[in-house]
Amino acid sequence: MLNVKNLTFSYNKTPVLKELSFKAKPGENVAVIGESGSGKSTLLNLIFGEYDLNIGQIFWKDKAILGPKYNLVVGYDFMKYVTQEFDLMPFITVEENIGKYLSNFFPEEKRERTSELLEVVELTELAKTKVKLLSGGQKQRVALARALANQPEIILLDEPFSHIDNFQKQSLRRNVFKYLKDKNITCIVATHDKEDVLGFADRMIVLYNQKIAVNDSPENLFNDPKTPLIASFFGEYNVLDDQIIYSHQLKIVEHSNLKATVVDNYFKGHYYLIEALAGDDIVFFENKSALKINQEVYLQKQL
Repeated sequence: MLNVKNLTFSYNKTPVLKELSFKAKPGENVAVIGESGSGKSTLLNLIFGEYDLNIGQIFWKDKAILGPKYNLVVGYDFMKYVTQEFDLMPFITVEENIGKYLSNFFPEEKRERTSELLEVVELTELAKTKVKLLSGGQKQRVALARALANQPEIILLDEPFSHIDNFQKQSLRRNVFKYLKDKNITCIVATHDKEDVLGFADRMIVLYNQKIAVNDSPENLFNDPKTPLIASFFGEYNVLDDQIIYSHQLKIVEHSNLKATVVDNYFKGHYYLIEALAGDDIVFFENKSALKINQEVYLQKQL
């Protein structure tokens, strides 16, 4: 189990993180979200042992995670960290990068393991290609596979699919997160993308104002967002009468207390996002078809 206890950290005098405490069980997927500069990457660096803690403790099981004051080489064998800087070896092939730290005393096992991970990250066809010839997204997939090669107990992922083409992201997410669950590998993923969370994360930690604002399941946070920050992570929203209402919850009705004038339409595939003006406030709602500009409509929240 990962146990973060009363963690406080600052680069200079101003704290980046204050009084953070949480746990992550073996095999659990915990997503860390927050605005840019909220400390997501810093938290992962601290868990990995990149920095010395100002206050607090971090444990994996009974092992204290210590910083560079105590460890000549940063990191631990049971933990892997995939950062936004891939740190790959450009002049050897994809499969050689993945198998670099696997033992040569068991060549058949090494081949099987490398082949398995090539399938997980969907790079089998590029196994013999030198890394220097790959795109940024392909390199990110190699970095993921290499981190999994020795099957760590815990893996830290910092925006793990940010360089991946959209048409490949969905299947890759499913492959990677399913693999982590099947192997009972704890995952802490820092992300700004709700698709990295919905359907995969067991819990979400929301960082705000240097602290943990919320630590709960994605379902609970989606169904009952307590703040605009949380709602904005999941999609378009409105604040009406101090209540947070998603755009998909507002529907056109024959009459209501909320009258709005259509300002613009945004095609979203199977629906249109409608921007409208209600008094002095902008509201967003979804509709199956585009509406005429300046058309007046009545809106109501649908449960």
